Amino acid sequence: MTQHSDPSRTADAPTPDEGLRRSLGVGRRRFLTTCTAVAAGAVAAPVFGAAPALAHNGDRGHGHGHDHGRGQVLVPPHKRGIILYTVRDATARDPLASDLPSGFREVFKQLARHGYRQVEFAGYRQHANAPGGDNLETVQGARLLRRWLDDYGLRAQGNHGFIPSSWPLTTADKDTFKKHLEIANILGMDHMGTGGDPTGSSYRADWDVAADKWNALGAIARREGIKLYTHNHDSAYGFLLDSGPLDDQGRPTRSSGVRRLEYFLKVTDPRLVWLEMDVFWAHVAQYKFHTYTAPDGSTRRSVFDPAGLVARHNKRYPLFHAKDGVVDTTNGMGYDMVPFGTGDIDYTTFFSRVGQSHYRNPMVEDDNAPSATDPAQSLREAKISYDNMAALRRRRR
Repeated sequence: MTQHSDPSRTADAPTPDEGLRRSLGVGRRRFLTTCTAVAAGAVAAPVFGAAPALAHNGDRGHGHGHDHGRGQVLVPPHKRGIILYTVRDATARDPLASDLPSGFREVFKQLARHGYRQVEFAGYRQHANAPGGDNLETVQGARLLRRWLDDYGLRAQGNHGFIPSSWPLTTADKDTFKKHLEIANILGMDHMGTGGDPTGSSYRADWDVAADKWNALGAIARREGIKLYTHNHDSAYGFLLDSGPLDDQGRPTRSSGVRRLEYFLKVTDPRLVWLEMDVFWAHVAQYKFHTYTAPDGSTRRSVFDPAGLVARHNKRYPLFHAKDGVVDTTNGMGYDMVPFGTGDIDYTTFFSRVGQSHYRNPMVEDDNAPSATDPAQSLREAKISYDNMAALRRRRR
């Protein structure tokens, strides 16, 4: 599952350099290091927005929504969620072969003990020996899941599930999509979506087709009272190929500087199509995609600002994947995934800038939480991630 402009300056606004590092959450020392590295012609770190998230502000702790006099809570208790992909080994575990929580019911119980109040599904399958059997992707299964969610004070807020591959839609795909909407309504979801990008293409024509499809699916979902959302990986925030000389297949080879998902936002109906930003992959995109070839063949620089994009499109981003990473310039991505609050992505700044805390739904995610040698790891790290999210406070000025 894995992916601009800031508010207008006032009379006492920061200088351009200071404003850049503030808006991207970069500390002064790292900002100066960054400038030196760029001036030397070498990018030494994924500097465009990386900064220790909690280590510098005294916000580490194990609170569950209490302020303790340390500033405004950034993620209200009822909005602290987790995507179940993070603990997929636990839902898939055989309850007859382990004393650890296994299957949806016991995992819900444990997550509620940790403090979580929301979950995002990643499908509806579990181990066959768990209560309800292996496949709960039915109306009956959804009713069972809803009962367990209610028992433990949890709310379902989304699902990375079925998005039809056909376009125009086949009858079978449309019927399956409607079944998933019915399941979503039984579970009490406001949103239903997918874990993939609308298209993997670089070309505007393909994003136009994707927009037509998502507008149509969004209209179906809206009639059922559900907001349809798409998820991002890093490539969705790469630059669109939409101008310049054509290649042998008649496709453009250069860019206007518009990013793919920014174009998708422009050509989809804001009443029908919503987005879930994976903050980790957005920062990977920030590291990877900061120059493009302009129509005249020159190389242009454009630094991606994830929080700025959310702020500009405001309520089109009701969900986030709160996935953290430590700086790593050897892997081609700029970051390695780690449990939330233990990495270098500055979530204090990010959540402060995007605002709307009672509207946003951040879901903890760590693709690497399950372990082949430590079966308790994913749920243990889910607790670490919850505590770090609960500890986030707006910095005092």
